[in-house]
Amino acid sequence: MRPAPVRPYAVRAATPPSAAAPPTARYLTNDEAADYLRLSPRTLEKQRVLGGGPRFRKFGRRVMYAAADLDAWADARSFEATSDPEYAERHSVDSRAR
Repeated sequence: MRPAPVRPYAVRAATPPSAAAPPTARYLTNDEAADYLRLSPRTLEKQRVLGGGPRFRKFGRRVMYAAADLDAWADARSFEATSDPEYAERHSVDSRAR
């Protein structure tokens, strides 16, 4: 008789995840980061040149974004309402003249 096959998901479910394992950084390409943020890839390219975009890393010629940096950048741009003084300061007509 053959032994019963071991199913991979059953083995994973039986072993508890390690609490001491450090989270691994996930790096995204420009196109993947744009999809993640629901922006145009060109928008991220312009922000790399002009500033104001999320932190990025260069590996040789390749530009990569850490998912945690994208989340932090997006969180820094959250507001309660358009009447929020910080929102008004960032989005005033004068700030577009820079």
